[in-house]
Amino acid sequence: MELSLSTIGQIAITVSEVDQAIAFYRDKLGMKLLFQIPNMGFFDCGGIRLMLTDFEETPGEIHSSILYFKVADIQQAQQELAGRGVTFEGEPAMIARMPDHDLWMAFFRDLDRNLLALMSEVPHSGAPVTG
Repeated sequence: MELSLSTIGQIAITVSEVDQAIAFYRDKLGMKLLFQIPNMGFFDCGGIRLMLTDFEETPGEIHSSILYFKVADIQQAQQELAGRGVTFEGEPAMIARMPDHDLWMAFFRDLDRNLLALMSEVPHSGAPVTG
């Protein structure tokens, strides 16, 4: 089956003050805070995760939202997209160990250098398929 990205699992918004932004989204907008770690806050938006994070000053980079596309097998998806000419910034990597799954991500950019990512939530009983 040919890979087609469609399901968005997470959207990131860069903010100047993470703690103040978390308070705004939680207290003013009434959004459900899922969890908070240093320099990041995660909210539930009807099944799509919203991540608030501070931005790093990087020369020549545009700060925009980041779309994270959910895939079942991140290794296979990365290989298929790379075969289509998509250049990844690195190999898929485990980003966080959650209570019931490991969160894997692989980052790439579109033609305007907007950051995009593949994300895969791998149950602890399983492991991502490797090359």
